Amino acid sequence: MYHDLQINRLRALVTVVDLGGFRRAAEALHVTQPAISQQIRQLSSFIKQPVFLSTGRELRLSAQGEELLGYARRLVAVNDEAVERFMPSSGDARLSIGIGDQLAEALPEILQSLSYRMPHAQISVRTGLSESLEGQVVSGQLDLALLLQPRPPRTPVSHELGHLRMDWFGKPVYGEGAEVPVTLFTEPSTLRSQVVDLFNASATPWRVGYEGSELVGLRAATKAGLGVTCLIANGDRLWDLPRTGSRNLPQPPSPIPVTMAVSAGAGDPIFVRTARRVLQNALAGYPFAE
Repeated sequence: MYHDLQINRLRALVTVVDLGGFRRAAEALHVTQPAISQQIRQLSSFIKQPVFLSTGRELRLSAQGEELLGYARRLVAVNDEAVERFMPSSGDARLSIGIGDQLAEALPEILQSLSYRMPHAQISVRTGLSESLEGQVVSGQLDLALLLQPRPPRTPVSHELGHLRMDWFGKPVYGEGAEVPVTLFTEPSTLRSQVVDLFNASATPWRVGYEGSELVGLRAATKAGLGVTCLIANGDRLWDLPRTGSRNLPQPPSPIPVTMAVSAGAGDPIFVRTARRVLQNALAGYPFAE
């Protein structure tokens, strides 16, 4: 005798776990909270064990619930992939995304994958500093953004995709004991703040050699020898920047989180999962910390 698992029940389980609660899952799936509870009870009946050991402030899955969650994620993903591929969206969907400028080299692969998975969508892209893009997600100007910044984004929903290693680039000429020239982003920039704090906490004298609001200017200044800069660790391969090497510099910052920030108006679970898979795949060659 065959038993067919209903995708809506499995989606409810995945969404409850990902969003950390029944109420949030109900809002994201546009159903009532009792409906979510009923779907979880039906799954408990199926595995003949409780799915959750605790559903209070901290959700805690049972051992059987953990195992079921693994199956649920795979089945929901395959279902959504088939739907995305063979069921055209009604009307012309519009998708606006932001890409932090240090991650913009992945943009061709991101756009190619999105156009394949969402062939009827009209896509617009903005690049820039993560702090600026984050504000545009919060205000609803962007549906989602790929951000590189040390602190968590102030957006309704966010998904951390990993942490990127950082390193020093640039070979400016300066004498022994002289102030090290540093090229920096202008405020507001959390990366700038981290770099300034590192130098101030070290015994290395330093000065601002260049500052600008765009990555292209910072890269040009670094190549021209105006100072050292701190960027993602594959900056030599991406932009042909010279590595600083063994100079009297502070250790680079700890690996910085890469986050997909999602606006309140872009809460469709299929869209969010699709975007997350696309971004993760496009960043596969970047220097993620283990």
